[in-house]
Amino acid sequence: MLVRDLSRMASRHGYLIRIGREGVAPAADGGIIQPQCDWPSGAIGIGEWQGAPIAALGEAGSPEWPAARQWLHSLPRDQFPLLSSALQVLKWMRDHRFCGRCGKRMKRLEHEFAMHCTGCQHRSYPRISPCIITLITRGRELLLARSPRFGPGMYSTLAGFIEAGESAEEAVRREVFEEVGVEVGRVSYFQSQSWPFPHSFMLGYYAEYAGGDIVLDGAEIEDAQWFTPEDLPGLPPRFSISHALIDNFLRSVASGR
Repeated sequence: MLVRDLSRMASRHGYLIRIGREGVAPAADGGIIQPQCDWPSGAIGIGEWQGAPIAALGEAGSPEWPAARQWLHSLPRDQFPLLSSALQVLKWMRDHRFCGRCGKRMKRLEHEFAMHCTGCQHRSYPRISPCIITLITRGRELLLARSPRFGPGMYSTLAGFIEAGESAEEAVRREVFEEVGVEVGRVSYFQSQSWPFPHSFMLGYYAEYAGGDIVLDGAEIEDAQWFTPEDLPGLPPRFSISHALIDNFLRSVASGR
């Protein structure tokens, strides 16, 4: 578990995650956590893990490291929050080097995740974008869709950003109708997950089918179908919230609930 306490980061020693522009460096044990060491200049402390500080280091070069998304298929579950935090903090640092209000260079504060402008005193914190992700169900069937960017044969649940002034439940109904053209009735909350592509906070829901035929939006969705538990396509990474939504539904079907 990642303890988000920056008070021990002054020692500049502990575990390290190395992230390049195109991927994440593997460690000797096959994971992403490098052994404890004195941190190089530029390493950013992100908290404490297994009793020791841990930092993320952004590297400008482009080593042939596995892509961050590729790691999702092999990482131990307890390391996902580490990768998620490292990716999001480093992206925030790159994107907020200058003040969005007055244009002056920002300075990072050491005691919290904040960039401070010494000119106009504006502070910037890591961006978190709320999203909904939903599994549409019809009896024992589930509606899964395919984006053009997915790997071969993979289908997933529907997702989208919550728009300004919109509730999460309203976003579920809007996104479902926009992407696959169907209407949903009861919407029920499942659980949430931080998702670092690039800085999403996913709110998971179930939505019960209420009517309409599948009509693809023609842009974000290239195919969508109803599936039964006995005839499923390729599914998302195992510890993604999308997979959790599907897996929980399959268990409920199997138990007859």
